[in-house]
Amino acid sequence: MFKGSIPALVTPFKNGAVDFDALKKLVDWHVDQGSHGLVPVGTTGESPTLSHEEHGQVIEAVVEAAAGRIPVIAGAGSNNTAEAIELIQHAEAAGADAALIVTPYYNKPTQRGLIAHFTALHDCCTLPIIIYNIPGRSVVDMLPETMGELAKLPRIIGVKDATGKIERVSQQRASCGKGFIQLSGEDATALGFNAHGGVGCISVTANVAPKLCAEFQEATLRGDYAAALDYQDRLMPLHEAIFIEPGLAGAKYGLAKLGLCSEEVRSPLTTLLDSTKAKIDAAMRHAGIIN
Repeated sequence: MFKGSIPALVTPFKNGAVDFDALKKLVDWHVDQGSHGLVPVGTTGESPTLSHEEHGQVIEAVVEAAAGRIPVIAGAGSNNTAEAIELIQHAEAAGADAALIVTPYYNKPTQRGLIAHFTALHDCCTLPIIIYNIPGRSVVDMLPETMGELAKLPRIIGVKDATGKIERVSQQRASCGKGFIQLSGEDATALGFNAHGGVGCISVTANVAPKLCAEFQEATLRGDYAAALDYQDRLMPLHEAIFIEPGLAGAKYGLAKLGLCSEEVRSPLTTLLDSTKAKIDAAMRHAGIIN
């Protein structure tokens, strides 16, 4: 159920407020473009600057707009276990298909603390859980052995791996089993990730190039790596350009170029420098998204 190209969905804003009309149009667009799922209110959805009320409303709106056409994996992580329990229980009540739970950031728990945190979330609801391991932001790395212990729980079903370490896929296959769902969290290395046994990517670039990212993923999943490499060549400049500044700002700029939402972001993020915009424009032309 959870494989292929899964955009880490931006949260559109208009004059400082969530633009729910644009959000619903984005969901329809992703369905039409062939995206295989959506992740609302992850970091790319600006979850750190959404209020709890907005967080819940965005999940509800995306679930409603998706209407069962593609799965919705709700961002529900926190570095406070009690708060994460509230978020995942709300995601379940809203009708999400799964929850994406980041390793607790800033407070740097031990591996034993990670097991306690994820076990508490597993036990508080019936939603499938995908672990989000991103040491570059959380400053804690869930080791394959720890993930293997958590994979024994029936509803901890996979990982979004943003370590950038391709060998982790093979290590996690050994520790978690071949059926454990491994999704890349890094667009530029998603090709190699799938070659090692991954089955998809929770993608920032797929906000802007959903059809290309979906076709790229489908090529890898059918084992056609020659076709996948052609897609990689088209997409690589965009992967790089979107992340010159924070990726969600790059994604929103690309969507604004396509007329799908504003490029507005919330402080402390800012809209892009003109030099960055020019590089994204060039990358979108290279990919064939704009003329």
